[in-house]
This record gives sequence, structure tokens and C-alpha cells, in this order.
Amino acid sequence: MSRRFLALSLIAVASLAMPLAGQSPDPAARVLVNTDKQGLALEGHDPVAFFTEARAVKGSPAPTATWQGATYRFTSAGHRDAFAAEPAKYAPAFGGYCAYGASRGYAASVEIDTWQIVDGRLILNYSQSVKRRFNADRAGYLQKADREWPGVIAKEGRPAGD
Repeated sequence: MSRRFLALSLIAVASLAMPLAGQSPDPAARVLVNTDKQGLALEGHDPVAFFTEARAVKGSPAPTATWQGATYRFTSAGHRDAFAAEPAKYAPAFGGYCAYGASRGYAASVEIDTWQIVDGRLILNYSQSVKRRFNADRAGYLQKADREWPGVIAKEGRPAGD
């Protein structure tokens, strides 16, 4: 193989790859996060506090962080920084919607006092009675919710860039 042919081949491959490097994420990507009309997630509760303080604690108007188009409030800059470093670790599962509802293929509102940490995930449910039903087969419902949630996002989500 000649050097000229090799050089031209490399240039051709590089020119094909260049447009891909500047492309934005999949335009069909969607997100679904349970927020109020102002875009506030978890009714203003600090997502990190569920893990570190084992209770629901209202965050302050500042500091905040935005992830997947939702605004999260925190009790301290340290909590905000922990969230910013690993948002998927602290953000509620199923976009903060009811885990039982997700297992049934829909997004349902939640009551904050139904929160629990399950396998390192913040889980919420519609009500205490739904939480009891969910906990009767927690592993089964979580498996179903994980399977159904992408379809819920596809149906009810909004484009990720909004």
C-alpha cells in the first residue's frame, strides 16, 4: 500500500468522523422529572439529605442545582456539590414519580413522606397505602418499574434539551 493511498484514506476517514464530533446528543432523547410549575423537583426538598440525614429536609432557595431540566434545592453548598458530582446517585428514581405507578407504565404524583432508600435509590410513592403495596413485593415492582420507565419517558417526557 502506498503512503499516498494511506494518507488519503486517513483523511477520508477523518473527514467522515468530523461531523459526528460536533453533534449534540440524540435529538430523540427525552427526560421526565416530577416538578412544580416553576421547575422545582422534590417539592423543594434536599435530595442529598434523604441519604445523609435519613429524613426529608426542605432545601433553601440557594444553593440550587439543575439536572435534566429540574431545579433541586439544598440545605448546604456541600450537599449541592455532592449532587453536582453524582446527580444520578441522589436524584429520585423514576424522575421523582411514583415507583408503583412506574411499574404499571405511568407517571403518578407522590407524597414526600413516602420516601425510602432502596438499593441505594431514592424511591417515592403516591401514598402510604401505595407504598405498603409496593413494599409487599419491592424487588418485583422495582424490576417492573425499571422495565416500564423508558416507555413512560417516551410517552410523557419532553426533549432533553428543553
